[in-house]
Amino acid sequence: MNIPDPVWQQMTSPERLYVITGGRSGQSAALDLVTLIVSRSLPQPGMPPEHVDILRMCHYPLSVAEISAYLHLPLSVVQVLLADLLADRQIESRAPVPAASLPDTELLLAVMNGLSKL
Repeated sequence: MNIPDPVWQQMTSPERLYVITGGRSGQSAALDLVTLIVSRSLPQPGMPPEHVDILRMCHYPLSVAEISAYLHLPLSVVQVLLADLLADRQIESRAPVPAASLPDTELLLAVMNGLSKL
């Protein structure tokens, strides 16, 4: 039997999420799950606590998905918060490192044939 956690429900209640985002939805910046976020400034007094948390945790690059997981907030909410911080130039977004291309299969076959002849 799965017993719902009242603290978790309170943290992700629609009302709380509405307050955090100021009622905004959607995505104004191109931030996907693997976009890396890095802080450019320190938290300022009077900032919303979610913005402070993001600035503190992003001293080293974190993906948008990781930030969402650490904050226990839905991805769409985190994207709104990150768009705010990007607009204020308090964070920097970086495209993820592209995956290395796979080696040529003909080259691999030639190496395997050469090794088998040894």
